[in-house]
Parts: sequence; C-alpha cells; structure tokens
Amino acid sequence: MERGRKQPRDCPNTVTPARLEWSESDPPLEPEVRARIFGPGAPFELRREVVLGRDVQVFVQRPSELGALLRLPAREDRFLVFRDQAELTYGETVDRVSGLAATLHDEHGIRPGDRIAVASANSLEYALVYWAAVAIGAVAVGLNGWWAPPELAHGIELTDPALVLADEPRLERLGRAAIGAEPLSAVVDAAQAGGELPSGLAAEDDPAIIMFTSGTTGRPKGATVSHRNLIHATQTSALKGVLGAAQFGLDPFATRGSVMLVVGPLFHISGTISLFGAPWTAGTVVFPPPGRWDEGRHLELTERYGVQGWSAVPTHYWRILEHADFDRTDLSSLRTASSGGTVFPPALVQVFQARLPDVVLSNGYGMTETCGLGTIASGPVVLDHADSVGPAWPTYQIEVRDLDGQVLGPDEVGEVHIRSASVFLGYWGNPEATAATVDAEGWYHTGDFGVIADGLLRLESRMRDLIIRGGENIYPPEIENRLIEHPDIAECAVVGVPHHTLGQEVKAFVVPRDGADLSVEDVQAWVADVLAPFKVPAHVEFRRSLPHTETGKIMKHRLEEVPLTGPGVMGPAWPGGGPAAGSV
Repeated sequence: MERGRKQPRDCPNTVTPARLEWSESDPPLEPEVRARIFGPGAPFELRREVVLGRDVQVFVQRPSELGALLRLPAREDRFLVFRDQAELTYGETVDRVSGLAATLHDEHGIRPGDRIAVASANSLEYALVYWAAVAIGAVAVGLNGWWAPPELAHGIELTDPALVLADEPRLERLGRAAIGAEPLSAVVDAAQAGGELPSGLAAEDDPAIIMFTSGTTGRPKGATVSHRNLIHATQTSALKGVLGAAQFGLDPFATRGSVMLVVGPLFHISGTISLFGAPWTAGTVVFPPPGRWDEGRHLELTERYGVQGWSAVPTHYWRILEHADFDRTDLSSLRTASSGGTVFPPALVQVFQARLPDVVLSNGYGMTETCGLGTIASGPVVLDHADSVGPAWPTYQIEVRDLDGQVLGPDEVGEVHIRSASVFLGYWGNPEATAATVDAEGWYHTGDFGVIADGLLRLESRMRDLIIRGGENIYPPEIENRLIEHPDIAECAVVGVPHHTLGQEVKAFVVPRDGADLSVEDVQAWVADVLAPFKVPAHVEFRRSLPHTETGKIMKHRLEEVPLTGPGVMGPAWPGGGPAAGSV
C-alpha cells in the first residue's frame, strides 16, 4: 500500500503506531441512535473488564452461557433449515435441545466438563447435539469430518471424550481405528422433545467447544473456546450488522430475521459462529444437504429461501459467478457476501462488482483462536483497497510486532497480534503451545506477517510462506494475485523451493481453465509484465487441481511436499481436489 493515502471514508479505527483499535465514535451517528445501541441498558453497552488477567472490552448486556442464546428470539421465529431433512423454529429447537440434554445427562451420564465428540457431516442432529452439550455444561468436540482413522484417533485420544457420536461414514472410519462410537441419529432420535432448557451449569470462562487447527505443521491442536469467547464474538458480529444499518440511515436493528446460507462445516469456526450467532438477530440459518459443495445448489437454495447473506472463500465465488445458472437465478434477496482466510484477488472483486453491484462484499481476517474475527474490510474498503483485510472489528485490537515482540510503526512488516474477549482459552492438553501463542496480556500471536497503513491491515503472508531469494523477501500473495488475473488461469498457488546459492526460488502451481493452452513461458511473461524479475516464478507446474482444506483454502504444505518436476509437466489431480465446504 502506498504511503500517504488518506484514511478511507468508512474506516472505523483510531490508529496508533501499528495498532488498530475500533472507536465507539465511528461511524458518526445521531445521539438518539447511538443511545439505542450503546446507551445504559442498550443491547451493545460496553465497558472494560479484566478477564482471566486480560484487560478487554466487553458487552455489559450479555448472557453468561451459550444455552441462554436460544431464549432470545420469539419461539415462532424460524431458525434451522436443513433441506430435505427438517425446518425448526426457535421454539421447536428449544424443545428438541431440552429433551436431548436430559437424555445425555440421564442415559449417557454426561456431566459438566465432560467432552462429547462428534464426527459427522453437517446435519440437524449435529446442530442439536452442539446446543444440548453447551446447555448442560459439557464440552462439544468437533472432529474434522475429513479425517482418516488415525487422525480421528488422535483427536479422541487428545480430548478423552465421555461420548463419541458419529454419522454412518465416520462410524465406519472410527471402527477401523478400533474406536467405539454411538450412531448420532439414533441417540438424537431417541430423545423426547420437551422439558426445561438447562441453565446455570456453565460459567462464562468454562470451555464450550474444542475445534482443531488445520495442522499445516505437526499434528492438529485442539483450540478450546469458552462460552464467553463465542458469546462475545457472535455479539460483536451482530453489532457490526447494527452499525452497518445505522450508517445507511436504516433502523439499526433492521437486520433482525436475516437468512444466511451456511457452507462452513460445524467442526470449523465459520460453521460454529453461524450456528450460535443467529439468535442475536432471530436469524435463520440454511444448510445445504450432505455432499461436496456445489455452486448450482448454492444458487438454488439462495432463491428458494430468500437468502440475504453468503459466506464463502474466493474459489467458491469464482465458481458461483461463472456458473451457467447464475443469470437464471433470482438473487434479489441477497444483501451481503463475505469471505475470510485470504485477500480477494483484484480480478474477482471487479467481476463480483460487475455481476452483483448491489451486494456489499466483505472480507474478514481471523482464525479459530480468535473465534474467526480480527479485522473486516467491507464495501468501499474492499473496492478501493482489495489488497487489505480492513480495519479492526468492534472491540478487537490489532498490533504488528517484530520477532522480539516490539510494536512496530506504520508501514513496517511484522507479526500480527490480536486481543479481545474472544481470544481462546488455549490448546487442550497442551500448555506449552498455549504459552507460546498467547502472552500474559492476552495478545494472540497469529504467526502471520502483516503491515498496518492508513488504518488498514494488509497481510503479507504466513511467516512460513515467506520466500527469501538471495536476501530479497517475496510474499506469495502478490504473485498469486497477478497470476489469477490471467484469463486462462483458474487457480494458482505460489511457494518457495530450495536453491543451492539463492536459498529459495519461486515456484507456481497453476490450474489452467478448461481448454486453455498455456506454456511456462506464457505464465512467466505474464508475471514479468508487472512484477520485478526476482518475483517471476523460476518453476511452473501445471496441475489439474490443487489440494484444499474442508473450507476451500489451498494447503500449501501439501504442495511443498511435491518434488520438482520437469518444466510445465501436468501433474495429476489431487484426491478430492477443488473447494469443499459444509457437508462431508
């Protein structure tokens, strides 16, 4: 980002050297509107508190446990939609969760603090177990549904659950790992709906959910988030919607009753936040049926249920925008489209704006350890600063530090640190990793390179992704953004490969579009047109697909495991290559 740019007109931050911190004075609002939002007794009244030794901003009006969120909406408001399975109102959900909670307590002996592990695709039963677990003070363990038997065994060994529940495909995998489990559907279906929803069985800072890190290095760790962590993150997200409405002169609480299409798996922070965040706005969450994510089905569900919000990754959006049914689908209900995990390629922003000009595009930066939040770029910031991930979320603080922990100044590249009431408790059963990741003041060390300039955070790269060629630092996203603008390139990833004298060289993995005729020289010339010679890929490998996580992120560590091949050799497709989200 160039120095000396003016502050973006809707950037809600007060900036100190290399720190982003949201201010209650932004955006400017009429006093009576501000009082409705932040005044004494208002839904988003704020104050500072010391939480687990950390000085953080918290909401005064907040429930102390996740189960209480189900009581916020009216009973008749629609909540859960699982196509071809069921649609439940909030009242019906409360009845189902109350009965299931009693069954887990009485018949399975689950007590506060016990772990209940779930290995499943997204389903109504999965969602009900999550709500019932937190209602009785148990800890829900979301086992990655893509895991092989040894990985499932690792997650279970680490968390030592009192009960393991699984759908049919995962039951078979668990059996191969000699792990006993109960059929998820059978346990849920056996519970009789009705009774009182339990309360008072968990404290704010008790563990609520364990979700596993992606494990790009080493074995996955169990990131443990508390009731407070999730409640604060979901309330923060609701506040962002309220402020957005107020900024445009709408009723600040006009987001009530919104409909979101959830593609993130429930064992991932994106799915978890969607499930527990909807009650703040009496919102409806729509889940696709099981199976690999499909852009045609995504469009069909949007039209059928009047979906107002999408959440996906750039690869999903490319496929949606280019799908044959796009122009035939009624998308008039759609208001927002969000993403996270990586910046939007400028070319994607341009195409999105051209095809959906009335939809507000946003891109967030966060991770499981911060409940998915950190910074958020939306609207004009995305359009004018597509290389950034925006200003801080409300109540979040962002700093950039050097490797010695010293806070850097603006425009200096360093490690991004995040602090809020949503920073996780730590890694389950791994105090050493926790101590190395969260300091005494509550700052989470993300391991990401970034730079703060003009009130925005720009990600440079994962520290492990940084390429150092002959002493020159090279940040892969810069090259990737250039490559994806090529009309014949569908997807790409850039990594560093060893070199005897230079230390590292740049290698690009490229997935050509169907029917394209690309050569190594074409790719190199395209990059060389706009970037310095040392950033031009010395190696180009064409692939039929790239390896992705369950949420569509490219697994660069898998690419780095592949030995160098001859110039331009077309490698095989990765098993299950292409984006997948939600169901597994």
